[in-house]
Amino acid sequence: MSFSSEVKEELKGKIDSAKHCQIAELAAIFAFCGRVIPMPDGNFLLVVTTENEIVAGKFVELLSKAFGVTEDYIDYDYEGSKNTTIHMSIQDVELVEEILMAIKWRNMQDNKIVPVFAHSLVVQKECCKRAFIRGAFLAAGSLSDPNKNYHYEIVCGHEEGAEQLKEMLAFFKLEAKVTIRKNNYIVYLKEGIHITDCLNVMGAFVSQMELYNVMILKGISNNINRQVNCETANMNKTIEAAVKQIRDIEYIRDTVGIDYLNDGLKQVALIRLENSDMNLKDIGDRLNPPVGKSGVNHRLRKIGEIAEELRASKGE
Repeated sequence: MSFSSEVKEELKGKIDSAKHCQIAELAAIFAFCGRVIPMPDGNFLLVVTTENEIVAGKFVELLSKAFGVTEDYIDYDYEGSKNTTIHMSIQDVELVEEILMAIKWRNMQDNKIVPVFAHSLVVQKECCKRAFIRGAFLAAGSLSDPNKNYHYEIVCGHEEGAEQLKEMLAFFKLEAKVTIRKNNYIVYLKEGIHITDCLNVMGAFVSQMELYNVMILKGISNNINRQVNCETANMNKTIEAAVKQIRDIEYIRDTVGIDYLNDGLKQVALIRLENSDMNLKDIGDRLNPPVGKSGVNHRLRKIGEIAEELRASKGE
């Protein structure tokens, strides 16, 4: 699996709890993959088209979370010799209207349907900007193999959308540029440190850690992350340890469940999963009761031992 696919696979499981953020991510998917089709009866059909099953799955889950509907509201049509293109259509009148109102494609002044890239009200909050960027990357983005070069891009069909996306990234101090390729407008980042920050903005924390590690091994550790305040000599070890801890916790969660751990270990595991770059002292301070760095380190080692025992029992 490519690094770009790994990032998208991680983002597939990132669902914001706030409805306004869910709508912002949906708005991004509609901006890149959606269209409105007038019907003979005066109503409208919403269609989302993608060649990526991850995008299709994320769209369905966001629709369910934001509007409380089941997959039964979606009709599927597949195109191509290997069914590579997925068309998902929604024709329920009330749901279509609710979606159009939520993503601000319904103009209330003249009651017209006006598709927009990112309505200012939809991406008004910082968290919603993060969600929209995540949805845009899922729908039309890609990342190069960081072992070869650093390149993050999102392909926009129109200049206005590209400039809006560039401004959104600039809000997070990400210096994106825009270029034209085959009649499309490409919003891109070339600096490794900006790409790692962008992964953080989108919520791809594990992928961010993996990119840090590649950057260290390529000898540019001095420019990795403004938030990491440790010496270069210790940075590689710290990041590798955090990545391994997360992988061990995710393995336990995905095999026997997080409740397999006792309360003390479970507390540490949940905090580490939610805070991939948090140091041991801060993790300990958030425990109840608080625990020192050595105590947190002991619990994380114990979690690692449990993960290895589970792998061994499964012959992995």
